Amino acid sequence: MSASNYATERETAEGKVFTVTGGDWDVVLSGTDPLNDERIVVNMGPQHPSTHGVLRLVLELEGETVRELRSVVGYLHTGIEKNMEFRNWVQGSAFVTRMDYLAPLFNETAYSLAVEKLLGIEEQVTERATIIRVLMMELNRISSHLVWVATTAMELGAINMMLYGFREREYVLEIFELITGLRMNHAYVRPGGVAQDVPDEAIAKIRDFLKLMPKKLAEYEKMLSGQPIWLERTQNVGVLDATGCLAMGVTGPVLRSAGLAWDLRKTMPYCGYETYEFDVPTHTDGDVWGRYLVRLAEIRESLKLVEQAVDRLRPGPVMVADRKIAWPAQLAIGVDGMGNSLEHVAKIMGQSMESLIHHFKLVTEGFRVPPGQVYVGIEAPRGELGVHAVSDGGTRPYRVHYREPSFVNLQALPAMAEGGLIADVIAGGASLDPVMGGCDR
Repeated sequence: MSASNYATERETAEGKVFTVTGGDWDVVLSGTDPLNDERIVVNMGPQHPSTHGVLRLVLELEGETVRELRSVVGYLHTGIEKNMEFRNWVQGSAFVTRMDYLAPLFNETAYSLAVEKLLGIEEQVTERATIIRVLMMELNRISSHLVWVATTAMELGAINMMLYGFREREYVLEIFELITGLRMNHAYVRPGGVAQDVPDEAIAKIRDFLKLMPKKLAEYEKMLSGQPIWLERTQNVGVLDATGCLAMGVTGPVLRSAGLAWDLRKTMPYCGYETYEFDVPTHTDGDVWGRYLVRLAEIRESLKLVEQAVDRLRPGPVMVADRKIAWPAQLAIGVDGMGNSLEHVAKIMGQSMESLIHHFKLVTEGFRVPPGQVYVGIEAPRGELGVHAVSDGGTRPYRVHYREPSFVNLQALPAMAEGGLIADVIAGGASLDPVMGGCDR
């Protein structure tokens, strides 16, 4: 095996320097300032679990104490934003849904709101479509937070929580499959509305979930909140106060755990959130423990929002009336749970030439968007998810750039970890809830 597979030792003017993986670290080591007679540089990641997938952390350690931390991103880079410049505005939904793969419906909604703002059709989006968007986003927020509590607990030793968190998330994914035909990467929210209506069986399953989930949350708290090891691993760990959050642009549960009740659903409402009753949970400690409490409380608030959205649903269209923009949303899911129903295919192929032409033009060419640029921000599970969309007047985006909370929040990790123990790097990093698909888009 090559020397790069072993820890090597070099003599420097300052003393001994131990390097993990060998000579390719010379650039990293050139900036070190060894204490006493040795400093160890450790490569943590990219790996699952602990660093949440393809995140690499370069740690400079003095014993068990982290003296310096560098986050290295880009290992999951997919070029989604660049690829969108070669697809039409309708096809964009199928790209953005794959960025933060734990919050696909937020990616889609933010994009659709930006395109609708460019088109000037915000007021034309139907009430039912807007309510469905809120319903789907809040269910998605719950499923995302469930993944967070499951994986974070596993990384800190509470392995059984992984089973319970993913069990309830599976219930949400089944609801998504009933509505969209897919468990993830739905491309369901589209400019002008949503791809198809919510079936009655999905509504029934949602109401069952609303009865089930509060009991499960009580089980989580019983399992974790009073557990001595959990308290030891989370309290006063990864502390970041509100001043630090604001200085680095950190938003979402991390900011709210530091005491600032900043939530775009309240402060800059969209999709009619100002008409719903819900609270913005906060904590004051700004540590991993506070972020845990905030996220559990947010699940409860999302359950309130889901119940209100279901109660508000009234019959009506789910796509704008303008046929030059509207996706053909009168379709139904096929018997295999995927694709269009045979009845819809038969109609557009054999009964209505106008429907066939419209369907073909939307899929191949799309619609033209007036020149201009907009920014739209929404409150995603990890914080402010913003879309800067630019149109040159054509059928394709000139530029679409996301302000992705995972990417922004990760810059807080050194401030949270430096001076602490190496074990607390895992807890602090997990409490940011980074999803590298969004970070590296």
